[in-house]
Amino acid sequence: MTEHRFDGRVAVVTGAGRGIGRAYAHLLGELGAKVVVNDLGGSMDGAGADTGPAHTVAREITDAGGTAIADTSDVSTVKGGATPIDLAVAEFGRVDVVVNNAGNVRFGGLPDIEVDNLDSHLGVHVRGAFNTSRAAWPHLLAQNYGRIVLTGSIGMFGLPDNLGYATAKAALLGMANSLTVSAGETDIKVNVILPNAMTRMGGGPSEGMDQLRDGRPEAGSDMAPSLVAPMVAYLAHENCDVSGQAYLAGGGRFAHLFVGVTEGYLPADAQKTTVDDVAEHLGRIKDPAGFYVPTSLMDCVGHYMSHR
Repeated sequence: MTEHRFDGRVAVVTGAGRGIGRAYAHLLGELGAKVVVNDLGGSMDGAGADTGPAHTVAREITDAGGTAIADTSDVSTVKGGATPIDLAVAEFGRVDVVVNNAGNVRFGGLPDIEVDNLDSHLGVHVRGAFNTSRAAWPHLLAQNYGRIVLTGSIGMFGLPDNLGYATAKAALLGMANSLTVSAGETDIKVNVILPNAMTRMGGGPSEGMDQLRDGRPEAGSDMAPSLVAPMVAYLAHENCDVSGQAYLAGGGRFAHLFVGVTEGYLPADAQKTTVDDVAEHLGRIKDPAGFYVPTSLMDCVGHYMSHR
């Protein structure tokens, strides 16, 4: 029997009708959480809707002895993002955990990519996470407790044809940092998961993804979504004592991802620094030895301006 149970807790998981979100919902339900399974049921690129996936997963959880209800709202809208939170409170009396997993992917890169590609990614990944988190926040503050998991991606490091996706996923790191600072001394933790798994989202017509998939088996492989779920369950648990952090999970490995700042180069007379000085000392500017990891904007400024 694991000590990391969720008895008495209520979790909302968006994009939980398939793939990784389904694995999260199943594990949380298995560990005792009451789960709101949200999924619009759209295509990989975010088009259309299908009520089937969310209801299927909710039924799977209840058939296995758990408690779950389905929601098919579009979290990219303000009303749709609030609906699964409101449903959790109405049906179960509270909300403790929000796992923002809903996403879409439309491959494209410069010079051919259109602005609607960027907008579609920001709408689901960023605005969707914002809408649900915003709706849940008053409840979390009132009970002085909550766990929010945002979904980033190593896709933010870039492929030739994932510009919109990479941009949206990188934004979640900033959202987690800002929400963590806003939470202050309350017991509200906000973290980012960067999952590594073979799912529908990893099946698009991308040269980069084709290279990543090369030689890997499909179903039942070492890249199964279930191998990501334990990290998310920890980040969603009351024992989680970290916030504003990002973690990779999948393929049997777990790792911490962070943004660091080098000590950099400090010229003798900043007022007389030239572009030649910058070029000459670029190696020192880039040297990672002695880097630090900022915990907030003010912490970053404090480190950077410590020479003043």
